[in-house]
Amino acid sequence: MSKRVLVTAALPYANGAIHLGHLLEFIQTDVYVRARKLAGDDCVFMWADDTHGTPIQTRARREGIEPEALIARAYDEHRRDFDEFQIGYDIFYTTHSEENRKHAGAIFAAMEARGDIRTRSIAQLYCPHDQMFLPDRFVKGTCPKCKSPDQYGDNCEVCGSTYAPTDLGQPHCSICGTEPVLRDSEHLFVPLSRHEEFLRQWLRSPADGGTTIMQDSVRNYVMSWVDGGLRDWDISRDAPYFGFPIPGHPGKYFYVWFDAPIGYIAATDKWCADNGHDFDAYWKADPSDTEIVHVIGKDIVYFHCLFWPAMLHAAGYTTPSRVHVHGWLTVNGEKMSKSRGTFVLARTYLDHLPADYLRYYYAAKLGSHQEDIDLNFEDFVNRVNADLVNKAANLASRSVKFVRGKLGGTVSDLLPDAAPLVERARARLAEVEGHYREFDTARAMRSAMEVAEDFNLYLTEGAPWKLAKADPERARAICSAGIYASQVVAAMIKPVLPHWAERVESFLRLSEPLTFANAGDPLPAGHELADYETLAERIKLETTEAIIEASKESLGGAQAEAEPGEAADADYEVPELAGEIAFDQFEPIDLRVAKVLACEGVEGSKKLLRFTVDLGPLGQRTIFSGIKRSFEPESLLGKHVIVVANLAPRTMKFGVSEGMILVAGDDDPGLTMPLLDPKTSRPGERIT
Repeated sequence: MSKRVLVTAALPYANGAIHLGHLLEFIQTDVYVRARKLAGDDCVFMWADDTHGTPIQTRARREGIEPEALIARAYDEHRRDFDEFQIGYDIFYTTHSEENRKHAGAIFAAMEARGDIRTRSIAQLYCPHDQMFLPDRFVKGTCPKCKSPDQYGDNCEVCGSTYAPTDLGQPHCSICGTEPVLRDSEHLFVPLSRHEEFLRQWLRSPADGGTTIMQDSVRNYVMSWVDGGLRDWDISRDAPYFGFPIPGHPGKYFYVWFDAPIGYIAATDKWCADNGHDFDAYWKADPSDTEIVHVIGKDIVYFHCLFWPAMLHAAGYTTPSRVHVHGWLTVNGEKMSKSRGTFVLARTYLDHLPADYLRYYYAAKLGSHQEDIDLNFEDFVNRVNADLVNKAANLASRSVKFVRGKLGGTVSDLLPDAAPLVERARARLAEVEGHYREFDTARAMRSAMEVAEDFNLYLTEGAPWKLAKADPERARAICSAGIYASQVVAAMIKPVLPHWAERVESFLRLSEPLTFANAGDPLPAGHELADYETLAERIKLETTEAIIEASKESLGGAQAEAEPGEAADADYEVPELAGEIAFDQFEPIDLRVAKVLACEGVEGSKKLLRFTVDLGPLGQRTIFSGIKRSFEPESLLGKHVIVVANLAPRTMKFGVSEGMILVAGDDDPGLTMPLLDPKTSRPGERIT
């Protein structure tokens, strides 16, 4: 019996609409699941809305509704968008469920029994008027970094800095305006250091005898936290808080990051109960029988690769066997921006274009690594038109239409001169399952388009339209080769474009749906076709410009509440400096400590080094720097350097650069780099 495979995407937060950044991950996960199902694997996609926490509570209060009403509305909106983007989940549930309450309580009880829960008092802001401790989003004040007024207690929406509520200047309660006071409150902590031995074992690569699969850069990133000393994790929040009360601890609630990933388990529990499956076979299973795969963004690696496996292991649940981390999305080479109209909602996109085009574009850009990808709208239009319209759709259209219109609608055996192309197509089809399994959809799409290119050229050179009267059977055989290739291409891209494949199955009148296993053989001679159905139509750049304009209008510059683990969108740029300047012009530049996790030369470039750096709470980033002739890459590994952290992402030939490494000097070679002492500096620390 093959392994059971359970796949999850990060849970969308029920506090706002789905945007194109979210869809990068959700489409990637959906494609992976569809490909594994197409290969015959027993694979399920478990998913849910993340519904707890202060941002939900704050927004509901602002709208004058109960949190339950807010998350119900978000659930319906999210499902509508996911369905129209063809996200084929097996269940989309909610973390505000009895199943989630049950499993959160069970995991907490198991950890408490093991001695994994400790209590200690911490100082918090307290509102004497409302008589309550103030969560991050219930306190406002002056940003301690850029001095902007009226900022929330967790991050600044002007400069993007993160901080503790107690760091705010002139703090006040966002409900009543009263100045808060400091009071001690007892909280519950998980001492992660107790789990260090297990985490080191879980993080071992298969090459070193471990079982967990993740990208090497991610593994090194997480190990740097383990090696640097694991901190205690505060898992409780004071009332008022929208979430689950902690059993046995009156007035305390589970922090959203404790119960949110348990939503994977709760969704599985619900799905198993509704469909007659064994829950224990997934979450109480031997890893040799069950594979649990998480697809996440690099901003939540800390939670999924430290807290989450420790919780599961302590409570006797199945631990993840694979964590795939993708990078962030930029649009037109820059951070998604509301003022520029590049913060595009899923609904806005669907108002202008079909989901297929974005699904294909993402798949054609995503590889197995965690590099960021850029949605460049000009490139988007060109790639869709070149690949889907000119290659794949054109191949099917001219082959099927010609056979239906001029040759009676039936196919024939292929000519001997098509045999080499058929063998190459079969070879690419045989490899595509492996590409999908390794999340290398870009390679899968390239292979499919190579099949289309081969057979388009074969049709052009064979010119069946010139042979229709003099040699109709040769014309039929040439077109039949194009029809065969259309069948192979449809199977290869079926996980990405399921509706495309369905239309091909329909007009080819196939008796069974296409799979990787059955698509390699040509249709039998005499097989009758149906009329061609349109697969793709050319798009214009003006359409994407309309999307940008509509995004500016629909969002109106309003700030959305931040999701757990994310900073609210801050639309800022580093000003251009020229000539004599005032000192305060330096203030927008955000200098941060960064630990170098990886550094290597860029193939094809004499000057560039590619850095992977850890910016602590700001996450991991890729930075390209033209300093190759001044530094040996190996000498920089593990060093603490200074980076400009708020530089707009820049799309380069070799990828997207997300910052700037500070160096000094006139030219390369001969540059020097300021290095910081790792004992006195921490990744992400701001330099002022």
